[in-house]
Amino acid sequence: MKYLIENIIQQLESVQNGKLWIGSTFDSKLNQVDENWVFLRPIESLHSVAEIISHLTFWRQETILKIQTGKGSKTDDCVENWLDNDKLKTIGWDNIKSEYDRTLSELIDLLKSKNDEFLNELYYDTDFKGDYEYQFVINGMLHHDIYHLGQLGIVIEYLKKRNKC
Repeated sequence: MKYLIENIIQQLESVQNGKLWIGSTFDSKLNQVDENWVFLRPIESLHSVAEIISHLTFWRQETILKIQTGKGSKTDDCVENWLDNDKLKTIGWDNIKSEYDRTLSELIDLLKSKNDEFLNELYYDTDFKGDYEYQFVINGMLHHDIYHLGQLGIVIEYLKKRNKC
């Protein structure tokens, strides 16, 4: 049975580019951003668009690793968790966005190869230092995406006001 897996995939896709009750998706938000703004922090206490997208990609890559191997390798304290804008500028926005899109496709492809029973299997979570069911990390990824979608909306609104658009 794949009812739960298919529902998770549908939610991941909808948050990226579907029709959500909340009215915003990652695509709709990122389409509002001038490429010259992606490395700007609108105020010091907020992350830039590039920092947020890189952060989401980092954790998505970690989730993919957990699904593939049964064990993670990163923690919240890893420097790659929140790369600074100077480092991200050397990578370039096109590469950052491309890797973000690629990892979403890879995660969805991995999930398509699983059934609902997989969600109850255990993996070792390096960050939480224990064994958890896969549903914990997979649902966590969805929650994490939605949380940062809201953060992205705030950052973009600040950038639009700052740049008078």
